[in-house]
Amino acid sequence: MSRPVGLLDLENFEANARDLVQRAKGKPVRVASKSLRVRRAIEKTLSKPGYAGVLAFTLSEALWLAECGIKDIVLGYPCTDVSVLKKFAASEIGRENITLMIDDIEQIEILDRAVPDRQNIRIAIDMDASYRPALGISIGAARSPLRTAADVTKLAVAILRKPRISLVGLMAYEGQIAGVGNAASGAKGTAIRAMQKASAMELRTRRAEAVAALQTLTDLEFVNGGGTGSIESTSSEPAVTEIAAGSGLLGPGLFDSYTHFQPKHALFFGLNVVRRPGPNTVTVLGGGWIASGPPGADRLPTIAWPLGLKYHGTEGPGEVQTPLSGEHASKLRLGDTVYFRHAKSGEPAERLNEIAVYSHGKIIDSWPTYRSEGKAFL
Repeated sequence: MSRPVGLLDLENFEANARDLVQRAKGKPVRVASKSLRVRRAIEKTLSKPGYAGVLAFTLSEALWLAECGIKDIVLGYPCTDVSVLKKFAASEIGRENITLMIDDIEQIEILDRAVPDRQNIRIAIDMDASYRPALGISIGAARSPLRTAADVTKLAVAILRKPRISLVGLMAYEGQIAGVGNAASGAKGTAIRAMQKASAMELRTRRAEAVAALQTLTDLEFVNGGGTGSIESTSSEPAVTEIAAGSGLLGPGLFDSYTHFQPKHALFFGLNVVRRPGPNTVTVLGGGWIASGPPGADRLPTIAWPLGLKYHGTEGPGEVQTPLSGEHASKLRLGDTVYFRHAKSGEPAERLNEIAVYSHGKIIDSWPTYRSEGKAFL
């Protein structure tokens, strides 16, 4: 296969899938598609016991997945794209299988204006799950403006007054627990673990209050929470009915630093050695696959193989070339492959056309990425 190449270790992928289910302790896991962006990987995961439904990241993606036969899709983010909303409203398969996410009545009003004569639409509410230990301090993702049970109830009442809308679910994503590694040593690690413990306790109460308030207005089909890093605390909440997770299937670099779980490394990308600037330095073509989020060293790809290689401090991973040095560099020949792990699990698929599936010492399959299937959703 040509380079760059994606490589999926199937045994590690399947071991990670089993681990997520075990950690969820009987609650179904909804697959976060943004963390895979490979349809075959999504379908394979959904075929396993313990998994139910998809958490999609755009409505266009959700429609495509529904057209491909995937059912029970919850949209993780609001959609205000009128053209896509019209396409969704006109799709019987979409309306039956996709739940839209909102946190503001204006999002429904956009839908009303776009498709005033629509059929019934399924809706869920997104609730803020960030931790606010003091006035002016917020730790977590800046998502929903709905903080309290009263906030959620006010929006729910407004939604239920609208014709042809069913309120079926509640979502809250505690990114400060699910996506923040807590294995650091010293004061930093102690502070992170203390924050996460306090946040989980506070959210447990606040989420339960919101669910109880909503249940007086309508029967919820699901209460979605969590992510790969918070499965234990989220699944322990009686109010939560399902867990969202995706990154734990592939074990990217940002998930190397947790105390309570260690996913196996399942996804790699390989780049060719094309130059030798010096006796202990080689250069690979490409490499600057920097992860989204706050800039920092933890967003760089991890050099997985050969061991003993490191980036040049003055150059780092580059757009079209990446120099690597170390004792093993002298053993690499032009044309050899160096393998990396991305800091995030879904983003490599935006740069690859296919993922080679490796099992028991050989390549057994090739899975097309969203990109290869002609889909670029974000």
